[in-house]
Amino acid sequence: MAGLIHPEDLETVRERSRIEDVVGSFVQLRPAGGGALVGLCPFHDEKTPSFRVTPSKGFYYCFGCGEGGDVISFVQKINNMGFTESVEFLADRVGLQLRYTEGDGAPRHEPGLRMRVLEANQLAAEFFAKHLSSADAVQGRVFLDDRGFTREHAEHFGIGFAPRGGHDLLNHLLDKKFSKDDLVKAGLVREAGWDFFQGRLVWPIRDAGRSTLGFGARRIFDDDRMPAKYLNTPETLVYKKGHVLYGLDLARQNIGKKNQAVVVEGYTDVMACHIAGVDTAVASCGTAFGADHSRMIARLMTSDSLAGEVVFTFDGDAAGQAAALKVFSSDATFSAQTYVAIEPGGMDPCEVRISGGDAAVRELVARRIPLYRYVMKNTLERFDLDRADGRLAAVRAAAPLVASVRDVGLVSGYIRELAGLVGMNPDEVRSEVQRANRRTVPAEQRSVTVSRQEPAPSEQVAMVPLPDPEDRRLATERGVLKVLLQQPGLFPPDWGGIEAGDFDHPAYRLVFETLSSTSRGEAGFGQRVVAALADPVAAQLAVALCVEPLLAEPTATYAREYAARLRLARVLREIGDLKSRLQRTNPVEEQASYNKMFAQLLELETRRRALQAMAVGDPA
Repeated sequence: MAGLIHPEDLETVRERSRIEDVVGSFVQLRPAGGGALVGLCPFHDEKTPSFRVTPSKGFYYCFGCGEGGDVISFVQKINNMGFTESVEFLADRVGLQLRYTEGDGAPRHEPGLRMRVLEANQLAAEFFAKHLSSADAVQGRVFLDDRGFTREHAEHFGIGFAPRGGHDLLNHLLDKKFSKDDLVKAGLVREAGWDFFQGRLVWPIRDAGRSTLGFGARRIFDDDRMPAKYLNTPETLVYKKGHVLYGLDLARQNIGKKNQAVVVEGYTDVMACHIAGVDTAVASCGTAFGADHSRMIARLMTSDSLAGEVVFTFDGDAAGQAAALKVFSSDATFSAQTYVAIEPGGMDPCEVRISGGDAAVRELVARRIPLYRYVMKNTLERFDLDRADGRLAAVRAAAPLVASVRDVGLVSGYIRELAGLVGMNPDEVRSEVQRANRRTVPAEQRSVTVSRQEPAPSEQVAMVPLPDPEDRRLATERGVLKVLLQQPGLFPPDWGGIEAGDFDHPAYRLVFETLSSTSRGEAGFGQRVVAALADPVAAQLAVALCVEPLLAEPTATYAREYAARLRLARVLREIGDLKSRLQRTNPVEEQASYNKMFAQLLELETRRRALQAMAVGDPA
């Protein structure tokens, strides 16, 4: 099995994948002067362009929402892919065969296959959509009409019909110069040459960048030889059911804007929700909602993830209760709060819309309750609360649920609620909750398996505060770092005498510590610094500093004067601190200490005058 992508190939992918071309396929860019390009940010709603691409540095950065990175991280974010998938996506785009540093070293697939599969899927989606209006598809149109979906709805969601002939799609794509082998690898054709989908309604399953990854197909004919009601694309190079969500292409921006995701169970449920105005709805495809799905949603949430909501809709039957319990068992994978919305009569969102209209769907989501409360209710129902031992057993079973609530400010209220439900003293319940809390392993200590070339979730927690770019007190620190990152060659080997202690803000200090230990080498210095920063806040800060325009044309003199200003600021802080200590020191009773500090002050004053003489320019 292949392992890590060879480092040289990573650099080659970055070099060949021109960031302006990749970003330009998603964002309308225009020149902004200085070789930079600007456009409307694809990651948040805005009317004035604040999204900046700097081809010479290989970075993008949005000054509105703070998203930034290189071409690989852009593909990760826009397509909701992992690191390795994004590199392979770009490698296929530029025709590079990747090498792997572990395993047998063989490529996972031939170069260009991913792009051919995506192109075949797109043509298949267009083929299916065209056939929805054919005579053979009348049963499919009746199915949609019975559920309140119009032709416009079908076009909006890309619904199609797979002909019943058995070889229609195969012949169509062979005419488009695709090989049968490629179509089999795309999951569109079976090994024997039969179309994978025949005589079914078909929904295209797209990623966040609207690339068609696969399809879900619904049985509509009684004589369909496949007994399964729903049939999904088999696992392929681009379609992995544990890593896709139906409706993500339509919900991506709304999830980020509203900080909410609604998880439903079927394609028609997603349609019903979006049509009704619940435009954050998505659904898993042919598998239960899992940890990878939750991480996909988490990447789309805003930075205030604790204020975010993930709302699940389940049927009210036993299967729905089991699904809720399963989701709750993996609740720690969410940073947002989790809720459940269940229609009392057991109807799903599509049925709710048929019965009560769009408003009823919106009301269903609005009536959501905390997932823990739903699971608690089902937990307590298993015990005989008329018996003392039953009540104690019920509390001990429910205590871990209360202990798992993230907002500690709500815990006391939930303890009182649980005490009322079982009829026990709140202090007794609190003791059980505290005991359960001590037994609970913190979420950040749980083992999570991720790609070795991607940061573990625990590494994604910000460790340094983000500095305010408008803070004039830190303007010199920010300005000198911009020159250091963008024009490192202007500085001598010792970086003009700059030290980490010259930076007062911890984030600026961390960026300097990393860049000062990074080889200047060839081009791409800024990218190497960003890659070396484990702290995500510091990495995003470094990206911003790499693309922010300089206020003057940099020269060696400019760099030397800026370095002197930074060092001077530190000396002035030290002089101020020393004068304060001298004022608090009695020169008679603490003569030795006083004289030592006075000598240090004279030395600092000498350094101050020297640095002031060096900082003769005004780089601001």
